[in-house]
Amino acid sequence: MVKVVEALHVNDYVIWLRFSDGTEGEVDLRDELYGEVFEPLKDLDVFKTFFVNPEWGTIAWPNGADLAPEFLYSAVAVHA
Repeated sequence: MVKVVEALHVNDYVIWLRFSDGTEGEVDLRDELYGEVFEPLKDLDVFKTFFVNPEWGTIAWPNGADLAPEFLYSAVAVHA
């Protein structure tokens, strides 16, 4: 399974990601923030608190929200 190994905030809801296989690129998550756990992330200051969770191999937020690494990988690969 490919894992997120690095993530940087680019602007707004765009995050640059690098994966364990060397793939890298940007993903805009603005339209992915729906559902109870993602609602707080619509506040950009809260959104920016993401971090790479090495155990899960993806990005996560302090409130417990996370996104599947496969989803992120496919989103980056489509735009690469």
